[in-house]
Amino acid sequence: MLAFGWRTLAQWRATGDTGLRLDAGPPGTLRWWAKILFVAALVLGVAGPAAGLAGLDPIGALDHRWAQVTGPIIAILGIGAVLVAQLNMGASWRIGVDPGERTALVTGGAFAVSRNPIFAAMAVTSTGLTLMAPNPVAVVATVALLVALQAQVRRVEEPYLLRAHGDSYAAYAARVGRFVPGLGRLALE
Repeated sequence: MLAFGWRTLAQWRATGDTGLRLDAGPPGTLRWWAKILFVAALVLGVAGPAAGLAGLDPIGALDHRWAQVTGPIIAILGIGAVLVAQLNMGASWRIGVDPGERTALVTGGAFAVSRNPIFAAMAVTSTGLTLMAPNPVAVVATVALLVALQAQVRRVEEPYLLRAHGDSYAAYAARVGRFVPGLGRLALE
């Protein structure tokens, strides 16, 4: 609710635009599949803890007291990191990609250490939720989210940003990791 609802409202109040670019493209395309898997991961992300509360048994290998204690802490830190990274985007914040749109390239704040700090923090949040309620639904939610984020970033957003920002994005992507510092940097040709 904070990452999507509050941020959408804040974007609309600040710019007159919600920042929502929800068109998934033609059905069956990679862009469409990435968006469908992302939405499924978000729904499963809520369903995992709910299933735990409803009595779904945890996966034995993940069912440890330390995980149940650290899971909520990790999830809360992840949510906080999502919000900070969203604020770092300022007026360039969007959910989704409009291939014809050109916003300013954000490279400061959290984006100085990760090209995708919002998605990285979402993965941290999902991991925390899975540790908190380590049942099969929560595990599938985290795996689905990781796959969706990889598809969205590698096959939708990075090609878009290279087209939109050219050499500026290429130079940025060559020095800053995709999700974590140093990993997934793009090679300059």
